[in-house]
Amino acid sequence: MSQIGGQTKQQALDSLSLMTAGAQPIGLAEYQARIKKAQQLMRQHGIDVLYLNAGTNLSYFTGTAWYASERLVGALLFAERQAEAELLYISPVFEIPTLSGFQVVQGEVLGWQEHENPYQLLLDSVKRICHKADAVLALDDSSAFFIFEGLRQANPQQQILSGKVITQGCRAQKSTAELAIMQRAMDMTLAVHKAVASILYEGISTAEVEAFIDEAHRKVGASGSYFCIVLFGSDSAYPHGVKTPKNLESGDMVLIDTGCRLLGYVSDITRSYVFGVPTERQRHIWAVEKAAQAAAFNAAKLGMACGLVDAAARQVLETHGLGPDYALPGLPHRTGHGIGMDIHEGPYLVRNEHTLLAPGMCFSNEPMICVPGEFGVRLEDHFYMTAAGPRWFTQPSVSIDQPFA
Repeated sequence: MSQIGGQTKQQALDSLSLMTAGAQPIGLAEYQARIKKAQQLMRQHGIDVLYLNAGTNLSYFTGTAWYASERLVGALLFAERQAEAELLYISPVFEIPTLSGFQVVQGEVLGWQEHENPYQLLLDSVKRICHKADAVLALDDSSAFFIFEGLRQANPQQQILSGKVITQGCRAQKSTAELAIMQRAMDMTLAVHKAVASILYEGISTAEVEAFIDEAHRKVGASGSYFCIVLFGSDSAYPHGVKTPKNLESGDMVLIDTGCRLLGYVSDITRSYVFGVPTERQRHIWAVEKAAQAAAFNAAKLGMACGLVDAAARQVLETHGLGPDYALPGLPHRTGHGIGMDIHEGPYLVRNEHTLLAPGMCFSNEPMICVPGEFGVRLEDHFYMTAAGPRWFTQPSVSIDQPFA
């Protein structure tokens, strides 16, 4: 039976079931282990205290989920366990009762009133707890510039470094528990992909497809789609879509890129296939894309630079007359991105990325081919590094006629 079209939306939804049973959230012991690893890296790099801003990094290290806004909300993590504190939260006073309820790793909350200077409070606390005026402060690399500027104005002499060496140094290598959550999320999205392919019909709009994908993600246990890109025909040559997408016609390339969030971690899978009978041109470009994706996967070796994975994919494309570099027809962007709690996070599979591949690192593998005026093909699956080399979260497409293994 064809994998494309032929089912009603209700039939496709009925084929899906809840997939979250047994999925385990990150526990307190793992948050504590993350903190200890961060402290070890801080000592290695001469950093006394790391500021974790509301958002992904605060959640990753403490389990405390809080949104980033114009108000300073975060936590101070000290390289050495101090008598006063190891972890201090900072929050507006009126938010303390709410913030305390979200804490997984418990800690005292330093409160500031709306008319007070939170940056001065932060710096005074660093000085008090570190017992020195020249303590080295690192900022969570996702912190907004206004936070850096507020600290600089409060004390122009304060040494402030980027905390990326700490945050990425911890987050880049996923634990067994993280990989298990990500695997489940990927499995959920792949099931949704299969379902949506089955409901396509000539004339369907991208909005209708997106609505179905969101509903399907809910059926398998997510809170909906985390994101969704649906493109048909010549629109598929634009990696992130067009302002006014076209409806589906027979012979169109279909590109669907979507994912969901599960227990704080994100899935992200793209499938490309033809609605109808593929032309020889479509078959050829699709096959080159598959070969480039396979070359990138096979090039991923422990201890090699991430950028060399990108080079392997581009070499395949250039052999087939595409590119070179970012020229079109060809691959206009990096081969892949890291993934975890954020859908795009470092390190990246891109030229000049010198980070060495290590166990637990997770990446998208999507060396998209864009042919302006015709179509685009993106095959995107993710892999993670193991002691034995790369391992797929989801099996790549078999062929343009059989996009699902």
